[in-house]
Amino acid sequence: LMFSPDQENHPSKAPVKYGELIVLGYNGSLPNGDRGRRKSRFALFKRPKANGVKPSTVHIACTPQAAKAISNKDQHSISYTLSRAQTVVVEYTHDSNTDMFQIGRSTESPIDFVVTDTVPGSQSNSDTQSVQSTISRFACRIICERNPPFTARIYAAGFDSSKNIFLGEKAAKWKTSDGQMDGLTTNGVLVMHPRNGFMEDSKPGIWREISVCGNVFSLRETRSAQQRGKMVEIETNQLQDGSLIDLCGATLLWRTAEGLSHTPTVKHLEALRQEINAARPQCPVGFNTLAFPSMKRKDVVDEKQPWVYLNCGHVHGYHNWGNKEERDGKDRECPMCRSVGPYVPLWLGCEAGFYVDAGPPTHAFSPCGHVCSEKTTAYWSQIPLPHGTHTFHAACPFCAHQLAGEQGYIRLIFQGPLD
Repeated sequence: LMFSPDQENHPSKAPVKYGELIVLGYNGSLPNGDRGRRKSRFALFKRPKANGVKPSTVHIACTPQAAKAISNKDQHSISYTLSRAQTVVVEYTHDSNTDMFQIGRSTESPIDFVVTDTVPGSQSNSDTQSVQSTISRFACRIICERNPPFTARIYAAGFDSSKNIFLGEKAAKWKTSDGQMDGLTTNGVLVMHPRNGFMEDSKPGIWREISVCGNVFSLRETRSAQQRGKMVEIETNQLQDGSLIDLCGATLLWRTAEGLSHTPTVKHLEALRQEINAARPQCPVGFNTLAFPSMKRKDVVDEKQPWVYLNCGHVHGYHNWGNKEERDGKDRECPMCRSVGPYVPLWLGCEAGFYVDAGPPTHAFSPCGHVCSEKTTAYWSQIPLPHGTHTFHAACPFCAHQLAGEQGYIRLIFQGPLD
């Protein structure tokens, strides 16, 4: 993976990478470019100094005034409001063995990674501004062990600028069997660990909800229902390579440093692009040579861009005949096999972290036309992603468009040069 030049000469000085979070629905960067803490991909590195916290003193039966006094102290705390008269405050103390990273919609300083709602297929931030966000300002926190194996665990809710988490009267909360408090956030933090890790023969796991204290529950009836699901004792909040984290408005993929070392690099994807173009695929109708545009130009249709008929997979150049309707995206008849279906431009999937292998770009998601390896399309086509408050559907990881058709992807049929 890429390090800055001076780190390459002294690999021992390279900071330990715990893993990376990649937001589903972006093809390598945010539409208007990555800026500061707002980007499509966030790497978690070992901090120079530990900033993790762990629960310590529990204050029960506090009046609102007493609760305020405790939470005003210069340390982290979680307040559980049981009634107007009673609040339980749990103080958190410094933990020298862990690093904490916080994720949410807020741009306040405690948030390390600022995440906004993903709008499927949006090419510019202007498409996304008007949406009323369902992502919590302080959505979740990830705690990483500073020593090998650098285990990462996820918890719902993040501490705000005054180092507090408040669960108000309306939030679902309860006392656990050992007398501790726990609770859920309004829209919840859902996690799914794939079975067999993140690789070609992985299968989707079961979506669960993670509580404020990191316990695992079955899903509520609807996203923000008052009644919590059943506790799942045999599962944990430990992230593994390929775990998906849903914040109700955006879904993040967790990749471990180890897992990322097996994914194709951007250089590898570029080599695959050049290899396809070097084979000089042709439009079977116009006989003009087709070429995938460079990865930097990933939102403007190029004149040599390959297009595909989604029903049959025959790749053509853009042409304007044989169409029953003059507009793009409407059904057209393929000149090769006469099957009728949508006709869309093909785009290379540039976010290497979404690939389960380094295979050639032979398949495309339908209906968006993002191209990647066969095993990558097969993997994502079977992953149900939360959508809205109580539905799930498979989507293209590069643009978040809901998949269509029998499989959600097609094999591309290129025609080689005739000479």
